[in-house]
Amino acid sequence: MAATEIQSFADATSSNNPVCVGTPRFGDAALAAIAARDGVQAAWRHVLANGAEAAMRSAAATGGAFAVGMRDAHGRAFLAVDRFAIQTLCYRIVDGVLHMASRADTLAAIPPTAELDPQALYDYLVFHVIPSPRTVFRGVHRLPPGHGAWFEGGKLTVQRYWAPEFEQPKEADFGTLRTAFRDHLRAAVQVQLDGSKPACFLSGGTDSSTVAGMIREVTGGPAATYSIGFEAQGYDEMAFARIAARHFDTEHHEYYVTPADLVQHIPKVATHYDQPFGNSSALPAYCCAVVARDDGVTKLLAGDGGDELYGGNERYAKQRVFGAYELLPSLLRHGLLEPALTRTGLGSWPLLRKGRSYVEQARVPFPDRMQMYNLLHRLGPADVLTPEFLARVDQALPLAHQRETWQAVSNTSPLNRMLAYDWRYTLAESDLPKVVGTTTLAGVGVGFPMLDAGLVDFSLKLPGSYKLRGLKLRWFFKEALRGFLPDEILAKKKQGFGLPFGVWATQHDGLRALASDSLGSLAQRGVVQPAFVHSLLTRRLQEHPGYYGEMVWILMMLEQWLRGHARDWRL
Repeated sequence: MAATEIQSFADATSSNNPVCVGTPRFGDAALAAIAARDGVQAAWRHVLANGAEAAMRSAAATGGAFAVGMRDAHGRAFLAVDRFAIQTLCYRIVDGVLHMASRADTLAAIPPTAELDPQALYDYLVFHVIPSPRTVFRGVHRLPPGHGAWFEGGKLTVQRYWAPEFEQPKEADFGTLRTAFRDHLRAAVQVQLDGSKPACFLSGGTDSSTVAGMIREVTGGPAATYSIGFEAQGYDEMAFARIAARHFDTEHHEYYVTPADLVQHIPKVATHYDQPFGNSSALPAYCCAVVARDDGVTKLLAGDGGDELYGGNERYAKQRVFGAYELLPSLLRHGLLEPALTRTGLGSWPLLRKGRSYVEQARVPFPDRMQMYNLLHRLGPADVLTPEFLARVDQALPLAHQRETWQAVSNTSPLNRMLAYDWRYTLAESDLPKVVGTTTLAGVGVGFPMLDAGLVDFSLKLPGSYKLRGLKLRWFFKEALRGFLPDEILAKKKQGFGLPFGVWATQHDGLRALASDSLGSLAQRGVVQPAFVHSLLTRRLQEHPGYYGEMVWILMMLEQWLRGHARDWRL
């Protein structure tokens, strides 16, 4: 079955019918030759002929975006998705028969219809997505990134076939690495171009700007670039996108998203996903993809992955500062600082408040520390959610999921473990589904050159100091591209397509009405407390639109999804 880089398949398939999508790049030369001659499905069938262990090894050696699910000659079924689950695969066992599909809602519709899982809804409120392997439907699961499964004798065995193995070289030659890095970038962009109009998202950040520049190097002509802006102070970075567009002489296109666009598109985007999805950047990504589609683009390249591979997120530097606390003598930490700042009134003194906050956060190990920043936890689940809803969930499970992910990568530095942690939660569970889902809805394909296997493997071998030098983020990435990227972009702080939803919800009548109606309906379903909804919309949102707007957004998107997929559902 031929497939584009990103393809959805709507029909559920039992173990009798193969699922084979994406563009896998087989590391084994013989398999690559079979795929080129007879097609990808023939190559996977050759893989299955050697049994489960060989199939897992082959998946580990395969790059690109792919999902595969098929039977071998003995009736055994093999399932796998790529390292980052760019292509998704869900599964459900009904009466001993394995069913597979890219969408969870497709499998939920197989009789008997699967019910919604309150635990998954709680996970959504914590993560703003539902991390795999759980889905919003009971009994329907999604393969986690880098995982495969073997179904035999009515039993499904799921296992991880790939985990990052970081090297920590003590010495490195910058010049050699810079040349190799640029070569990898060029090759990664080239392999994503399919002969159609070369085009990419352009936020004005380092990653998207790099992709735009590499398209020009590879093709010898300009990339078509597409940028989103917002008429809201502190959210618009169109100026940087224009700098990159001028620097690389791109065919540049701009669109300014309005509150009216949100009112029009929110229901469509929310219901397009197979389960609740709360990444607020989905709306501007969709608008951007629509502009590109209307311009004749059939595939967009996206820059996702650079921050997570090369140390570009602000929290990496922040967590390093907290990590320094562990280097202090135990007697100083436990005998003086913690008692003085957290158990006495000293910590409330103006000059010592920051010290108290630092100690309170630093004393909590990672990833537990992440709970301290979580919006639901800061507001208090008991103050947000109804007692009836909380009685049906285990509030400890999201943290258990995070701890398991954290422990899956060990024997490396805290920084590398944080990178791998973000590969799961930031990339595979949030940012990639955001881009894949919205481009699919717009009718455009998408590719992620930053996640090319060659670039990923290259990043694994970089010294930690090349990713985070002191508190300087993504040092190597920027220095290796100095002279290629404009200096203004190398010096800018990351922003992306952040959405000023909270600000607009306080100013635009239609958007405010949509939010109010959505949250009111969700309260009637028995999920959130009506008193909290009233407080959120009438007081908190007005006080801090940017902060509380995120909670309004995730509750609104949940209700909009329920209206499209489970209109009559009540707790």
